[in-house]
Amino acid sequence: MHALSSLRWKIALTTTAVCCMVAAALGILVHNVVAAQIVGEVRKDAGAALEHALSHYEYGTTHGDVNIVLDPPQLPRPLRDLVARGDTGSMVGAYDGKPVMWGAAPADKQALAVWIPFEGTRDRLRDIDTAILASAVLAAGVVALAGLFLADRISRRLATTAAVARRISAGDLDARVGFPTRADDRRRGRRSRDRDEVRDVAQALDLMAASLQERLEAEKRFTADVAHELRTPLTGSLAAAALLPEGRPKEMINGRLKALHLLTEDLLEISRLESGVEQADLARVELGRAVERAVAGAGPAVSVRVIRDAAVLTDRRRLDRILTNLLVNAHKHGRPPIEVTVEGPVVTVRDHGPGYPPELIEQGPQRFRTGDPGRGRGHGLGLTIVAGQAAVLEIALSFANAPDGGASTTLRLPVGRLPEGS
Repeated sequence: MHALSSLRWKIALTTTAVCCMVAAALGILVHNVVAAQIVGEVRKDAGAALEHALSHYEYGTTHGDVNIVLDPPQLPRPLRDLVARGDTGSMVGAYDGKPVMWGAAPADKQALAVWIPFEGTRDRLRDIDTAILASAVLAAGVVALAGLFLADRISRRLATTAAVARRISAGDLDARVGFPTRADDRRRGRRSRDRDEVRDVAQALDLMAASLQERLEAEKRFTADVAHELRTPLTGSLAAAALLPEGRPKEMINGRLKALHLLTEDLLEISRLESGVEQADLARVELGRAVERAVAGAGPAVSVRVIRDAAVLTDRRRLDRILTNLLVNAHKHGRPPIEVTVEGPVVTVRDHGPGYPPELIEQGPQRFRTGDPGRGRGHGLGLTIVAGQAAVLEIALSFANAPDGGASTTLRLPVGRLPEGS
């Protein structure tokens, strides 16, 4: 069903249907013209024979032609009624079980009729119809193959463009369709006069991806530069604030400076993650024990349950960073109890708060987005760092809401051997 609904088959079937309709219309037109001409010739011969028979009948002379009969019982009823009204006519009928062309005229209140064999004419018309049908089928087949070939070309190019669009939407901003432009055709000596809409769409997608990549790179550089420039004065401000006399003002200043300092460090970490320079220091780790150590200082509201332990390849420091950020997010936006479960290479962190907002589950974490305070949960730099570190460690990360309420984050760590030389 899916194959028949694809664009390639739709174009091919539409082209074939149009060709069949055109062939049928032309076939009917040719059949009618040729049939009228051939039958007209036979009808003309029947008329000449009828005039000859009438001349002999008027003069009372005999005529030895067996094709002339007076008031024959096999004369077709419509033709007999025509003669009864005093008219002369001809039509195809039968005589002794064989097709003939009848011609009849009134003669002394009777019907004087002649007949000419029509079987050869009928066979001739049948042969012409067969030739027309065979030509129509051949033309439809050729057009169908040509339409399928052209549709396949268009479909493959559109499929390539769609695949690149999906890669770009997934974050691969280096992906390009790469169809040759008109300038490329001119450089290669090819003449490109016709408009190619598929190529225009692909080139527009490439231009959009390049523009988006430039803007994101500029945004990353700006974020990294701002964080780097803030780092030094913030460090000095923290040192200066430590010299203030004890009291409420010192606590407030230290609290604000530490928050700003953590924000700056988070921005620098995100910049390093997005630039792709971060490299994981992989080692074989017993996952259950590593999670227990990472969660040990998170407070009594956090419980760890190891259903089944597993040895995984990961960077212990980065894994601690991921778990710490998830627990901080759960403490800040969720409600206890907070549960961490280890089942093989899968770690699940969940709380019993209002859960993640729908846009986070659908689109993933985005920095500085804190959601609607009325819905009770946000996600800022912390979950963005979790997603970046998970990508470095090749951890499959998913966000969801538990059926009975609360946010649930699942980490699926890779299992395997260390590479040679590690």
